[in-house]
Amino acid sequence: MNYNITVLDGDGIGPEICAGAIKVLNAVGQKFGHKFNFTHKLIGGCAIDACGAPLPEDTVKTCLESDSVLLGAVGGYKWDNLPVDLRPEKGLLGIRKAMGLYSNIRPAKLWASLAEASPLKGRLVENGVEIIIVRELTGGIYFGERGRGGDGATEYAWDTEKYSVGEIERITRIACELALKRNKKVVSVDKANVLESSRLWRRTVHAYAEKHYPEVTVEDMLVDNAAMQIVKNPAALDVLLTSNIFGDILSDEAAQITGSIGMLASSSLGDGTRGLYEPIHGSAPDIAGKDIANPIATILAAAMMLRDSFKLLDECAAIENAVDSVLQEGWRTADIYEEGKNKVTGSRMACLIAERI
Repeated sequence: MNYNITVLDGDGIGPEICAGAIKVLNAVGQKFGHKFNFTHKLIGGCAIDACGAPLPEDTVKTCLESDSVLLGAVGGYKWDNLPVDLRPEKGLLGIRKAMGLYSNIRPAKLWASLAEASPLKGRLVENGVEIIIVRELTGGIYFGERGRGGDGATEYAWDTEKYSVGEIERITRIACELALKRNKKVVSVDKANVLESSRLWRRTVHAYAEKHYPEVTVEDMLVDNAAMQIVKNPAALDVLLTSNIFGDILSDEAAQITGSIGMLASSSLGDGTRGLYEPIHGSAPDIAGKDIANPIATILAAAMMLRDSFKLLDECAAIENAVDSVLQEGWRTADIYEEGKNKVTGSRMACLIAERI
């Protein structure tokens, strides 16, 4: 099989970590008989420098013609003083919109070999943890009507949480599709005891899942309880389905239990199979070019691409197993290094993972 992947290296450490992911994908291709064709395009600060805009039309065109997109990172100190419309981050928002991506999938995985890096007690994470948060990305209170009024002590502000049945159904589909590849269980997070929008959310999630995914079990959980369970019993959670604001908060909380942001991947998906896959960390311009950035988050994002866009489950597992093997053997980049382990550069870490595949 041939797959066309657009690579948006971006800024800072972006080119380094993307290079690591490409090395690993090529190893997968060789092992399983696939051909991955990579086309590099500009986004973010490097696009501003070269083209005067954070998202050139040529980049959008190529992304829409590809099978999927791999992104490094955008932004950096160099472009901090530009007008808002010309900031590198506008490129990221623009490509998500152009690709019609309305869901953000963020796995918070703590590998068993890194359990000591977690702030949680050992007994809670000794066997590793993986929570996948499926967050609605383009609706809810962040995109609802808002405003201000009054004056002085009577001044007020308001934001509107609003969801349609269609918006809820499409994000439920994403969560259920992921659950089918895992434990066939979804925990839907809401605040149905207070919010009318959450009551619609709860009713719609159940109706859609029962009709289209009868093999998936859906459980409801209030958002305050979900926040508590993430730090109390994270191993009991698997796929969490959330609105935009709840997902924003819970995904950041869940990320903290893993010990290092350099290990966390994410994806943004829409109606089709094409997605945008990226690490959750930034461009880290202070360490760019030093070959110390951890490529594992980007490598795991590539694994998500194989699973969720290309339906290559064995190939995804091969990457994840290779990462696990390297960590079990004691290899560490600077961000996850602990005394007694083997410290390696970012490029060497990618080579080790490719070799294990």
